[in-house]
Amino acid sequence: MSAWWSNGVRFGCQPLCGKCCDQPGGVVFLTTSDINRMADFHELSFREFIEQHCTKSMNGRVILKSNEKSGICIFLNETKQCSIYTVRPQQCKAYPWWAENLRNEHKWNETKVLCPGIDADDAIIIDGKTIRMHVLADREASKGFRI
Repeated sequence: MSAWWSNGVRFGCQPLCGKCCDQPGGVVFLTTSDINRMADFHELSFREFIEQHCTKSMNGRVILKSNEKSGICIFLNETKQCSIYTVRPQQCKAYPWWAENLRNEHKWNETKVLCPGIDADDAIIIDGKTIRMHVLADREASKGFRI
């Protein structure tokens, strides 16, 4: 039996949206590859990037810090754009294709309320193979790592 989304889903990321990044209390789990990309982008060492931009989750995995006042991603700027978009974490790249969002059509419809890119007027069909690739990447990112 194939997943309900295996024939594709209409999606197009919307300019100046940022809704996937501005959820207070959101947690972005990081992989060592994520840290390496972002550290290089900021011209920092692996360790320096972690010290400046990361914290630990309750179970000890390395995660991005959130803005202390707003609780949203530290890399979401005032125009609702990601200031590190080209090197953003894998978990961010995978959104909205997270397994939890794709569990069933009901969960997808809940995600659609948050994400205006789902079924947007300018949306394109994202094929099932691409969606599966993002789901697997998100699962890997969600494992994270500990120091």
